[in-house]
Amino acid sequence: MAPKWSGLVLAGFALTFYVVGGLLIMGGLIMIGVLGSQDLWGWGEARGIGYMAFGVGIVLSVLGVLVMRIMRNRGVA
Repeated sequence: MAPKWSGLVLAGFALTFYVVGGLLIMGGLIMIGVLGSQDLWGWGEARGIGYMAFGVGIVLSVLGVLVMRIMRNRGVA
């Protein structure tokens, strides 16, 4: 049997992934739509970095939701 605090740790990770993913999605959309072809601090074009942030954000949000669902189905939280 897992310790009682392990459910809280997993819930914290899931919520963190979900929130950070949402912020990356919104930031990516802003970079794609508003900044467009501007150069971002020498890192590259804002549109390309926006697409990357959007994709990573979707992955993190889905990961957060999956962890929450797994925890609920197994009775951890």
